[in-house]
Amino acid sequence: MISLAWKNRVARLIALIQRYPGVVAAFGFVSGVASFMLVDRQAKSAIVLSIVMLLSWVWLALESVFTRIIARLIKREVPQPLLRYATQMIHQESLFFVLPFFFITTTWNSGQALFTGLLIAGGLVSIIDPLYFKVLAPRRWLYMALHTLTLFAVVLTALPIILHLTTAESYKLALGIAVLLSFPSLLASFPVQRWWYGLALIGLTLALGAAGWLLRSWIPPATLWLTEVAVTTQFDNQNRAPGKSLSEVSAAQLRSQGLYAYTAINAPRGLDERIYHEWQRNGGEVERIPLDIHGGRKAGYRAWTHKQNFPAEVVGNWQVRVITENDQLIGVLRFKVVDGPVGAQAPEKPAKPPLLKPASDEPEDDKPAEPKQP
Repeated sequence: MISLAWKNRVARLIALIQRYPGVVAAFGFVSGVASFMLVDRQAKSAIVLSIVMLLSWVWLALESVFTRIIARLIKREVPQPLLRYATQMIHQESLFFVLPFFFITTTWNSGQALFTGLLIAGGLVSIIDPLYFKVLAPRRWLYMALHTLTLFAVVLTALPIILHLTTAESYKLALGIAVLLSFPSLLASFPVQRWWYGLALIGLTLALGAAGWLLRSWIPPATLWLTEVAVTTQFDNQNRAPGKSLSEVSAAQLRSQGLYAYTAINAPRGLDERIYHEWQRNGGEVERIPLDIHGGRKAGYRAWTHKQNFPAEVVGNWQVRVITENDQLIGVLRFKVVDGPVGAQAPEKPAKPPLLKPASDEPEDDKPAEPKQP
């Protein structure tokens, strides 16, 4: 049982918050900004913040149960304004925690901009009291939509950091949690008055899950981002450094020298991830090459593919899409192949046998070796 002294302390705290309710909102905003800065400057602190965020969501999911327990222990009803501000603070903390990750990893000229834009909008709503309490909170379905979106983003960010799950595994688990929690939220917002209402809600929940899976390429991989990229005809294997990055290559250079797509990818320490370099010409896939990367290197894990086997027609707009196993886009390298010369024409070299090989800090070998930590 809680001692009388502790009960009095809790009662005084509740009375103080009732007298100055804006202090809770201000604290949530300041701590949210602090989380943003802390994660951006010190990646190790992300582990602690991730655990705190997930624990806060346990409170949010079981808010009514915890409220009754606290009221029974202190023999005093917990005021509703305190609960509302506590929930607002959790939203602020969570959204400001995940935004740095998604802001960095978003490919802004793709559908990912929509998802990150929703997170930014949610963050703004959470710190503007009139919008949060007068527009969002009274509309239960909209309020729970923000709940689900924020939880999905937090879990998606936290799992690779805490449990070292791959991006694909984290996405499946985060989507499953979001779908499961969305059902009781929908049930509370749209009470089942007839049996077919229940079937409709189940169908709607499954449809949300299916949409989340089909639109997974629109969700940025929260903990993977490119730190350095290059498309080049030259590569220094000894120093694992690319030559000058090119935006335009001649067809003759392409066939005589081949082309390197170089990427350095930042990933959490302890994370082992398989990614792909997907070579495309004029929007059509030419080849998808797997690469295994390992997290923990501050400058990003260096991996590259050297393509020498090109189709008969190479002129056009090319891109190398860097994607995860479940097709989430990490970034895009773009270049153009032209028919005529580009600057100084490279000297002709004997054609090499067709070869398309992945490489990630590996020796030059016809059979790609297992990637090694740089």
